[in-house]
Amino acid sequence: MINEVKRIKGLKFLVDESLIKHTSYKLTEKTKVLAYPDSIKQLLMLLDLIKKNNYNYKILGGGSNLIFENDYDGVLIKLDEFDKCEINDTKITVGAGYSLMKLALKVSRLGLTGMEFATGIPGTIGGAVFNNSGAYKSDMGYIVESILVLTPLFELKRIYNKDLNFHYRTSFLKENKDYICLEINIVLKKGNKEEIINVIEDRKKRRFMSQPLEYPSAGSVFRNPELNFAGKLIEDVGYKGKNIGDAWVSEKHANFIINKDKATGKDIVTLINEIKNKVKEKFDIELVLEQEIVK
Repeated sequence: MINEVKRIKGLKFLVDESLIKHTSYKLTEKTKVLAYPDSIKQLLMLLDLIKKNNYNYKILGGGSNLIFENDYDGVLIKLDEFDKCEINDTKITVGAGYSLMKLALKVSRLGLTGMEFATGIPGTIGGAVFNNSGAYKSDMGYIVESILVLTPLFELKRIYNKDLNFHYRTSFLKENKDYICLEINIVLKKGNKEEIINVIEDRKKRRFMSQPLEYPSAGSVFRNPELNFAGKLIEDVGYKGKNIGDAWVSEKHANFIINKDKATGKDIVTLINEIKNKVKEKFDIELVLEQEIVK
């Protein structure tokens, strides 16, 4: 695999790279190859090689929603070089590798409203569209006009909002993982800059009070069931403060699993499965995982 990847002229890549810098859980699992294509042409060459050789592959954004249960025997593709950002009045065209938080703060400081919800969400824009990331009763589905994708047939295609199937923490991309998001068009509204910044600062204070931001995590572990809260259910089955190895259910917010030192992907997955089983057993509620486990 490594020798094949080396044949792609100019492609930057790392071998046996630890994922500690590439996942918000700070996991020490490794990937066989971590590749950084810098153009659509280079990405196409890499994908062609991967598919001809039937290698495992995955697009890796900020790693802020992923749990690697084991070392990854394949190619993780980072689109960090796809990071252009053009702001034209209320319309933004941005590369999939651009930071979500960075963009949200940038447009908010320009007096554009609609991305306040994203100023505390880590990861890339592409990952946020994939997961339909959101908070405070808003999400990417409210602001994305269209996206440019690479189809499974290696064709460039623009997909508009009405066809992106945005719903709670899911999208067309999540349901069709062979489509790769390259670029996003976002439409916002003009607002009052001072009011926007005040909202952001207030929410920031509340996050620090209610979430364990001092430890590595991947945010909310489970979706909230209808008319209920995952954190309360986890507390009610006695799992607040429980741990497996260095993976702990946060004392501050039970719907967060935190890495207190050297938690492994297996530790986190085992803890998740125990919680799901306990909640199912006691309340007959099937908790739905908001994070993604990568085998």
